[in-house]
Amino acid sequence: MRRMFCVLLAGLACLLIADQFAPAQQKGEQKKGLDLPDLVAALKASPGCLGVDTAATTSGKQVIFAWFEDKKAVVKWFYSDVHKQVMKQVTPGITNANPLKHVAEDSGPIMVIASVTLAKEGKFKQVKLPITQIAIEIYQPLPGGAFLGGRFAPASVKVPHLRDYTQKEKEKE
Repeated sequence: MRRMFCVLLAGLACLLIADQFAPAQQKGEQKKGLDLPDLVAALKASPGCLGVDTAATTSGKQVIFAWFEDKKAVVKWFYSDVHKQVMKQVTPGITNANPLKHVAEDSGPIMVIASVTLAKEGKFKQVKLPITQIAIEIYQPLPGGAFLGGRFAPASVKVPHLRDYTQKEKEKE
């Protein structure tokens, strides 16, 4: 379980780091850190990925939110060539033969949140990135909630009993 956690953490943290350095690459500036593939684009193209969003928090964390239709889609991403390449670069020697083994086969949709706090110097021997914190969390939506004009999650994420007040607002106009 601990190895699965570390491997998933490093992979999704690399999504954040690759996304953070993308603007410098587009301007023709030299890339910082590891030579990583465009993981955000690869994740978005992964079968069963419903959407990806990134953010920075006031506490300094870089965060990625990735929504998958089910466990099968998350596992497919885990074993993708791009993800395996990053695992080899970022956490060499750490492997996991059974990712998400504690997640039911019929689970879905699944939101994976990865957060990382970058640093000038690395704090952890097992991660080849300069960080002070890294975490991955896996969630499923609960029935309910409401929105007006749009949602945080992609529209393709089905949530039972989610109330859409957008149409009611339009009817008032």
